[in-house]
Amino acid sequence: MSTRRGPVATLADLAGRWFAVLVVIGGLVGLALPDQTAVLAGSVPILLGVIMFGMGLTLRLSDFALVLRRPWAVLLGLSAQFVIMPLLALTVSWVFGLTGLLLVGMVLVGSAPGGTASNVIVYLARGDVALSVTLTSVATLLAPLLTPLWVLWLAGSDLPVGFGDLFSSIVQVVLVPVVAGLVVRALAGRLVQRVTPYLPLVSVTGVVLVVAGIVGANAPVVATSGLLLIAAVIVHNGLGLLLGYLTAKAARLDETVCRAVSVEVGMQNSGLSASLATAHFAPLAALPAALFSVWHNVSGSVLASYWARRPVDRAHEPSSP
Repeated sequence: MSTRRGPVATLADLAGRWFAVLVVIGGLVGLALPDQTAVLAGSVPILLGVIMFGMGLTLRLSDFALVLRRPWAVLLGLSAQFVIMPLLALTVSWVFGLTGLLLVGMVLVGSAPGGTASNVIVYLARGDVALSVTLTSVATLLAPLLTPLWVLWLAGSDLPVGFGDLFSSIVQVVLVPVVAGLVVRALAGRLVQRVTPYLPLVSVTGVVLVVAGIVGANAPVVATSGLLLIAAVIVHNGLGLLLGYLTAKAARLDETVCRAVSVEVGMQNSGLSASLATAHFAPLAALPAALFSVWHNVSGSVLASYWARRPVDRAHEPSSP
């Protein structure tokens, strides 16, 4: 039987392998061609829905069984995700003097669930992939409730949007597509298996278009205050990765779990943040999400490369709960 892959599958492999580079290129294109790329900003919710549907196609009900088998590791990872990053967003914004829509954007990023690329990064980092998938999936299901609560509390109760509006948006662009993908996989598993190799191409294309559109719509702000905001995003992401790792380490979980929690905490669903910002605020509020999307894929890839060269010695690791 021939194992030769078609050109589209090969292209999908390349897209997944060079994800971080392609996202950076998307941001640069947004800066170079702001008028042409800014029109994409209005399509962010649709693009995110497509990405989330693709994520749902990769999930199975068994991915959620880990909640019952290892509740402590899952609970700690989720708590770290929805406590560390929102509070860090507010603290970093205060330190860097970010106010108004940029503050809202930072809090939106911090209050989002884990990023869709985190599972790949954990795999490359030789972390606990099963835990990573579970944390991403459960955090995504919790997002309609927890993300609006954090945003309205930390960014101010006088925002021109209510809990119900944010809840409805997240249900529409995240929860419904993910559940739809899960159902399609359950009903048409063989068909989904045939298209799975092409899903990275769809997800990467969607993220690159989101980044290009948001950066293009905010090109003047990037040119004037971009360095300050980029620094804030780098610090937010870096502290998230570090504190996620240290939290799991303090709980005496094994190294593979520590790596998974680190990545899940530090890598956010910046597409969701950008979608909420453009739908309920203004393109400026989506700028932190766009920059975060560029940077966390770069930092995640670098961290994965570092950990990949340091395999886990399971003989000296305590067992995970």
